[in-house]
Amino acid sequence: MNARILAIMALFAAAGCTTPPAEYASSLSPQDPKWLSPECEETRMAALRYDLEEKKPMSLPVGLMLGPYGLGIALASREHQDMKRKLFAREMHLRCSSLPLPENLRVVPSSTPVDAGQGRQSGR
Repeated sequence: MNARILAIMALFAAAGCTTPPAEYASSLSPQDPKWLSPECEETRMAALRYDLEEKKPMSLPVGLMLGPYGLGIALASREHQDMKRKLFAREMHLRCSSLPLPENLRVVPSSTPVDAGQGRQSGR
């Protein structure tokens, strides 16, 4: 039972670790040549809106009250939020900085499954 509680506490600690987009934008150098580009300016403005419009994931205490599946749902929603933030920060870095991509932003965007009928031409 103690190992189970420790595992849950470790999951709580790991959830939601990515920096919010507006905070990441402020960490980039305004002296970088890419900083003044229209793409970067657009991304920085989107970062400000991102923090205001971001939906809050299910809280972990609520997930605990719903049982083992509720906890899984809460953790999955936090992981999804973390991945979205990471992808946003990655895009912002590519548009606003000439420096190499930091190790923590080197993620491969997952491909969404394509419907079997889409993208194919029928032989008829």
